[in-house]
Amino acid sequence: MQPQSIRSRALLTGAAAVALAVSLAACGSTSSTGADGKAKGAPPATGSAAAAGTPSAPPTTTAPPKPSKVLMPTGPAAAFGKARDTAAGQILMTTLAGPKSGVSGKVWVWLPPEYNDPKFARTGFPVLTLYAGGQSAGYNTWTDNQLPIQEADAELSKQGKAHPFIMIMPVQNLDSNEAKALECSDIPGQPRIGTWMAEDIPDFVRANFRTLKGRDGWGLMGASTGAFCSAKLALQHPDKFKAAVPIDGYFNPDSPLWKGHDADRLANSPDVLVAQGKADVRMLATAGGANGYEMKLVKEWVAKAAAPLTVEYFEQAGGKHLTTDFKKMIPDTLQWLSKNLAGPAAD
Repeated sequence: MQPQSIRSRALLTGAAAVALAVSLAACGSTSSTGADGKAKGAPPATGSAAAAGTPSAPPTTTAPPKPSKVLMPTGPAAAFGKARDTAAGQILMTTLAGPKSGVSGKVWVWLPPEYNDPKFARTGFPVLTLYAGGQSAGYNTWTDNQLPIQEADAELSKQGKAHPFIMIMPVQNLDSNEAKALECSDIPGQPRIGTWMAEDIPDFVRANFRTLKGRDGWGLMGASTGAFCSAKLALQHPDKFKAAVPIDGYFNPDSPLWKGHDADRLANSPDVLVAQGKADVRMLATAGGANGYEMKLVKEWVAKAAAPLTVEYFEQAGGKHLTTDFKKMIPDTLQWLSKNLAGPAAD
């Protein structure tokens, strides 16, 4: 775009040229006349602009409408029951039969207080999916008072320190036997839990709740086994998730169900995916400072990260691989996620 002064000079020069041409035509000094008395080679002057000797105004343009930031629920609506009450509102539960995966499993949902406030009726909210430690077959530890992340988020949101997140808490396995651990993956011959988590659950969230368009408002977090899931899914699906927090995790798939499928196992290994340089994702990887083995494991994994992936390392002083220590990290992790994910937005 040219500076205003240059545009003004250009318009003035154009106007002067037109005026000069009109003046010369009137004097007859540069054109001859035909039998009809009109100047040869001069087009007829028409319209008020021509009569006044000034150029016509340029056509006006209309700016395109701004793209929408909010995705309203697309349906169909799921049937929810109340799982329990918290100081920050109800935790709901439903069973999701995934049309893409064929997997059917429990999913818990918490909506921040702002979600049902009429002032936010046209606002889309960021989504945080939480994965539990252990086998997580029929339960998710983020739904009970051991890890009161809902109350922490509501309080931090009031203080302007964290986004009010829609929290989604799915099961991770369909059998309590650890020998049948699915590791949030599509293991050949087993239920396609990886597709359920990466495809069916986001579709379910968009069907039922006001969310943000694109991946910028979608994050993952999990502890222990859940850390493996959050790291793996973010690395495999950077088009769907922007940030993840693996808390005190492991990164090498070791379920007995991978036997005979080593190529598939490696394709689902965060230890391999972290170094491929394919995921534009932000991560915060934590380790307990009282666990030397865990610190070494996490530090070595962080060191493998290849751009555009960025992984920050956080060491909890004196931390052990315990739910009580995971709980202590909730405020810090929520604030980190809020700095790295888009917040609520309205059109």
